[in-house]
Amino acid sequence: MSSDMLDKLVGIEQHYEEINRLFMEVGDDYQRAAELNKERIDLEPIVSRAREYRQAIDRMEEARSLLEGEDIELRMLAEAEILDLEPQLDRLEREIKSMLLPKDPRDERNVIMEIRAGTGGDEAAIFAADLFRLYSHYAEARKWVIEILSSNEIGIGGFKEIIFLVKGKGAYSRLKYESGVHRVQRVPVTESQGRIHTSTATVAVLAEVDEVEINIPETDIRMDVYRSAGAGGQNVQKNATAVRITHIPTGIVVACQDERSQLQNRLRAMSILRARLYEIEEDRLHAEIDENRRSQVGTGERSEKIRTYNYPQSRVTEHRINVSTYNLTGFMTGALLDDFIDELATRDEADRLSAIGEETVAESSG
Repeated sequence: MSSDMLDKLVGIEQHYEEINRLFMEVGDDYQRAAELNKERIDLEPIVSRAREYRQAIDRMEEARSLLEGEDIELRMLAEAEILDLEPQLDRLEREIKSMLLPKDPRDERNVIMEIRAGTGGDEAAIFAADLFRLYSHYAEARKWVIEILSSNEIGIGGFKEIIFLVKGKGAYSRLKYESGVHRVQRVPVTESQGRIHTSTATVAVLAEVDEVEINIPETDIRMDVYRSAGAGGQNVQKNATAVRITHIPTGIVVACQDERSQLQNRLRAMSILRARLYEIEEDRLHAEIDENRRSQVGTGERSEKIRTYNYPQSRVTEHRINVSTYNLTGFMTGALLDDFIDELATRDEADRLSAIGEETVAESSG
């Protein structure tokens, strides 16, 4: 472990001790006590690992010093101790580096997901509905709640577009890896010749954002109202309750019509708009910070094909990590999605750790 990282651990431990001291002296200020306690709990895991790491280093130094002695039995014990400590130190170093990685501030947020039918006509819209059911099953298994914000349904059970909110702790940390182009290969029910068609749907994953974080001046938006339309395009509302909001500076357009009141549709449209603007700003910041690195798990760009669902072979292939499962039916219930997400998260963390190592080498050589 580099001296810079060891210095950082010392600083964290000192900060932890200072928080403990302040917590003992806080008195009746319950809000301040809660803030300090939360920070203390957040720091406890890395402080515990840092102390364990330091103790292991002390034991390693002691064992190495015994190798220089004349007592053969002590030297043998020291060699055994060193063999035992080396993997421990490697494990602790990996864990500490992982803990020191900057956390994505969006990870604990709720998620706004947008699924849009791509190439393939009605079959793409049916596939978009299949993906929506996949994420609904996945959310249900995790005790998360789904609310449909906006949808454009076709008459045969598909969606040209569906936008929905996923409420649950850590929803973004898991679902963020779903952003991209999903491809399906299968024989459509409308195909009389039994030919396999390829269709696509695009998934976008946005962190929910509140008004304080993204302030949108009224002068930056134009709102149009119209009557809601059902599947097939027929008007289903006598009153103009559907809302279309255009963000003038960026040209982003958001439409909501699923709610019965104009106010509810406007609130939902503004929520989606804030999430999109927040995502644009986050992407810009990340590009500035790390414009040269492209993670092996993909850039997350919506044009990127990330996964293929092959129905004739009952195979789902995750292209970013080159992993497949041959239980497509089980996968579409959401039961196997974590297998891919866990591997993607692990690969992402490994790449970020590698980037930190490269930066450390560059700094020391400079």
